[in-house]
Amino acid sequence: MAYPEPTVGALIFDQQGRILLLKCKKHKNRYVIPGGHVEIGEKMHDAVRREVKEETGLNIYDVEILAIQDSIFNKFYHKRKHFIYIDFSCKTDSDDVKINEESEEFLWITPQESLSLPLDPYTERLIQEYLKGNKSKYCKNVIYGYKGL
Repeated sequence: MAYPEPTVGALIFDQQGRILLLKCKKHKNRYVIPGGHVEIGEKMHDAVRREVKEETGLNIYDVEILAIQDSIFNKFYHKRKHFIYIDFSCKTDSDDVKINEESEEFLWITPQESLSLPLDPYTERLIQEYLKGNKSKYCKNVIYGYKGL
């Protein structure tokens, strides 16, 4: 039996309030936020930092949950998959982006201006909700390592 795959994504803000978007082949050349799979035994916050570093070379801080989305058979993804997106907002002090082989190009753009680009539908929805001020109100803290039984 197949199960949904948990992934993390980062809406990264630079010092000018712009966000980083990557043009990605796996998403049919649409723009997406950096992110990827959570590895077994890895905390979500660590996963998003790792994925951002791998895909962009950037270090991030002020990492907090922004939204959780279900992506069921997204027609713009190159495979038929069910993902659970755990999306974070974060900041960086650097604009020295070094993309890896997963992306064709990157750009820094204001959230409002980004809506005119060919975005992956889930990235578009995330940015729209961010612009409306909608953040995950009940996910401020993630509880790790329950030490019960």
